[in-house]
Amino acid sequence: MTGANGLGDLTTDPDEAQRKMDQWAQGLEDKAQRYAAAQERTEQLRLTASSSDGAVKVTVGADGGVTGLEFGNKARTYPLEELSRQILTTMHQAQAGISSQVAEVMQETLGDEDQETRSLMIGTLRSRFPEIEEEEPPPDDAPPAPPSTDTTQAPRERRHEAPEDEGNSPW
Repeated sequence: MTGANGLGDLTTDPDEAQRKMDQWAQGLEDKAQRYAAAQERTEQLRLTASSSDGAVKVTVGADGGVTGLEFGNKARTYPLEELSRQILTTMHQAQAGISSQVAEVMQETLGDEDQETRSLMIGTLRSRFPEIEEEEPPPDDAPPAPPSTDTTQAPRERRHEAPEDEGNSPW
């Protein structure tokens, strides 16, 4: 029978109680080490995507932040608006793989442990970095989209953060 403290009849045999508590403590220590290993491996993740023509290559970390940005020769020929679009699209492509890579690391380091926590974390990553649905490329005989002639700039949105929000990581 288990008592209110969850230790059952451990109080009747002090040596047995000590052994059970040592096992419990060792289990917690082992679990903490597995989680630390998962965190370390996750922090080392880098995902890279390239635009279809090789003009842009973006690398992101598991937090979605850009860790590398490279341009191929073709990038020199793009108008700035198109280059910006290529950068953002390629960044989103790299970020789209974050949730599956983190899930793989968690499976390898934690096994089937804490499924509820894992599901919550992976669900959060999937909502932040959704999979990208492949767009149908335009037919080869389709005329190219006309270049933008709008030279006005939209006003920049100002973002005000409360001082207590500074430095908070989404992790």
